[in-house]
Amino acid sequence: MQLSKFTRALLRRTRAKGRDAGMVTSEYAMGLIAAVGFAGLLYKVVTSGQVRAALQALVEKALHAPF
Repeated sequence: MQLSKFTRALLRRTRAKGRDAGMVTSEYAMGLIAAVGFAGLLYKVVTSGQVRAALQALVEKALHAPF
């Protein structure tokens, strides 16, 4: 069976994609560093005075809601 040049190129690219399906170690490290940085930033925001007061007011309001 004779395949066109386009079909052969498409098959090669499809096969190559299967071999490069995951991240390499450096990509995992960069992802982990980014996640830790984002978690630290989120922690700082959530524990700030204004956000803490808003969350506390929200919880108190929910606890005192009539059923």
